Amino acid sequence: MSLNDKDRKDVVKLRLEKAKNTLAEILILLENKFFRTAANRMYYACYYAATALLINKGIETHTHNGVQTMLGKHFVTNGKIDKSFGKMYRQLFNLRQSGDYEDWVIIEEEDIRQFLDPAEKFIAEIETLIEC
Repeated sequence: MSLNDKDRKDVVKLRLEKAKNTLAEILILLENKFFRTAANRMYYACYYAATALLINKGIETHTHNGVQTMLGKHFVTNGKIDKSFGKMYRQLFNLRQSGDYEDWVIIEEEDIRQFLDPAEKFIAEIETLIEC
């Protein structure tokens, strides 16, 4: 996606807003015991933040695996983002994939709750990197 500077800033701002709003949805989903949907939204909250960072830096991706790869290559391996966040992002991707596409996988509340604080910190760290 070729963006001019203004459009890039607008898309980045929109993605960060989507990340925060999507993260807020998760508590409602947990209260109502929609654990599969909460897994999906948890992943997407982090995905929106990750893509905001990549777009901000002019790094193009076209797939979810591409986002994982570019996030790792440009931010995790060089220590700009803690390795634990890279691991968490992969775990969320796998949890979301299982919840969305596998019939016999059971997702429990704790499967989601363990990621609430790290996901919030991941999004905050990405916001900090974007502001730099």
